[in-house]
Amino acid sequence: MSADRQSWKDIRDRIRDQILDRTYAPGDKLPRDADIAEQFGCARTTVQRAMQDLSDTGLIERKRKGGTHVRANPVTRATLDIPITRLEVEETGAVYGYQLIDRKVLPTPREVAAKFEQVEPNSMLRVQALHLADHKPHILEDRWVSIETAPEILDVDLARESANEWLVRNKPYTRFDLRIYAISADAETARMLATEPGSALLVLERTTWIGTDPITSVRSITIPGYQLLTKS
Repeated sequence: MSADRQSWKDIRDRIRDQILDRTYAPGDKLPRDADIAEQFGCARTTVQRAMQDLSDTGLIERKRKGGTHVRANPVTRATLDIPITRLEVEETGAVYGYQLIDRKVLPTPREVAAKFEQVEPNSMLRVQALHLADHKPHILEDRWVSIETAPEILDVDLARESANEWLVRNKPYTRFDLRIYAISADAETARMLATEPGSALLVLERTTWIGTDPITSVRSITIPGYQLLTKS
């Protein structure tokens, strides 16, 4: 492909693909703009425009004297960033805690397969966990992870590192769906979140993909009074 046929979007997509396939992993330093321009046979200004877009969308970080790095917590910004719950808790000044409730490879229920836009269910890793703030329940998480898209998660010690944090750090997404709604706590949910049955609880449901390949779908039930903050 000649230089005059490549737009900055073409170069952006090629670099993004290299990040998503982990040619460049979180924290890695990318080559100089001039070297990328030579590699792809395009103008340096085209690379600079592509890099600016990748920086704006949160995949990379550029520093004047430090070069360009893949973000340690790479995300693709849409309406909201997907937060690392540990950092979210710590930023409030609270002490973060985490409890793994269960992890099993199971056939996905049809409603979960539907969220992934799959016709037929298949086997995925189900992870149930409780996030804590100052030793009190904060978020109850019920998550399904594709072991085809993210097979490495099977080797992660999820009793020590949450699936939320591992996925944000290691599986940047290209698109996601977000649903926000309220429920009344049933007896079991109330017990897990140390609240009263019937309490109004905010629920966040997120499903992410890399291209057309599903990554994860999570249902997060938050404690009464939880606030969701987004900045642009």
